Amino acid sequence: MLPVQLSDRRIVLCHTRSGWYALDDVCTHADANLHEGRLRGTKLICPLHGAAFDCRSGAVLSKPATVALCTYEVRCVGEEVQVALPKS
Repeated sequence: MLPVQLSDRRIVLCHTRSGWYALDDVCTHADANLHEGRLRGTKLICPLHGAAFDCRSGAVLSKPATVALCTYEVRCVGEEVQVALPKS
């Protein structure tokens, strides 16, 4: 996992066997940095209370979180990982 700051967003890049994924780096349950947690396959686990999210879709996999994470489109161009941010 790699934390990045893009514009005003804190994003965590997750690299799994199935590819790269980008999500908000802040847990929706508590203001914890998800990049400080663990990535088990495609399960992103918050370091604070153990909430888990699917890094591919942002879906909640286990409580205490109840709100999904925002995800961002990712593409790889050569050695570069590019993340598409929504237009404001």
